[in-house]
Amino acid sequence: MVLLVLLTFQLVSQAHMATAGTEFKLTDTQGKQHKLSDYRGKWVLVNYWATWCPPCLEEIPDLNALYDKRKDVMLIGVVMDYSDMAKVNRYVDDMLMSYPIVEGRPEVIAQIGSAEVLPSTYLYDPAGRLVKTRRGLVTRQYIEQLIDTKPAQP
Repeated sequence: MVLLVLLTFQLVSQAHMATAGTEFKLTDTQGKQHKLSDYRGKWVLVNYWATWCPPCLEEIPDLNALYDKRKDVMLIGVVMDYSDMAKVNRYVDDMLMSYPIVEGRPEVIAQIGSAEVLPSTYLYDPAGRLVKTRRGLVTRQYIEQLIDTKPAQP
């Protein structure tokens, strides 16, 4: 029985690893499509957030600075409370969020991964491979340290 559970866990883990880093297609609130392959050669962060989430509010200035200052980074924000997009758009304007925002619909989560914890950030290397998933607050320093210590591999 234990062996069966371990084998099942291993198969599920392998299936998740097989899909990690595969192509995604996301359409932002401005109607622009973003594909992982469009950003080959750049680090790509996909950050799940919500307007009611205090750690999300805390990390947005650092994410803005990262996106605005580093040309080797693409950042896509995925808003998880999209039922009132007028409220979300006001929030985005108030926070001066300069990166693209995508509605966190089920098809987005199916392509990227779980959004059970907010904020959650997925980091893809310049070759398009998922190299880090972070649940909870991230800082610019944390992301830059990851980028600077993980050399891109072909």
